Amino acid sequence: MLALVWTVCSAAEYGDIVFKRKVEGMDDIPPGVFPHWVHRMQYKCSACHDEPFKMQAGANEVTMDAIGAGQSCGICHDGKKAFASSVDTCLRCHYK
Repeated sequence: MLALVWTVCSAAEYGDIVFKRKVEGMDDIPPGVFPHWVHRMQYKCSACHDEPFKMQAGANEVTMDAIGAGQSCGICHDGKKAFASSVDTCLRCHYK
């Protein structure tokens, strides 16, 4: 039981990151949400930090164009290592 409590408390430390929009007029699409704690349970920090992501809130520009070009989240989310970023998977990251 103690291990379960520790796991839940540790997971809260690595909470979700909601990306702030820099493009106006896209109010019909919710901003992307990155489940940091889920990724942190599977990978060490060095898997993503400091390359390709700086360990500072707001320091990384994440765009759908970059993801589609295999940069940013697209390094892993290519349909091989992790689910692909496509119109079929929008709601996995863009949800209310």
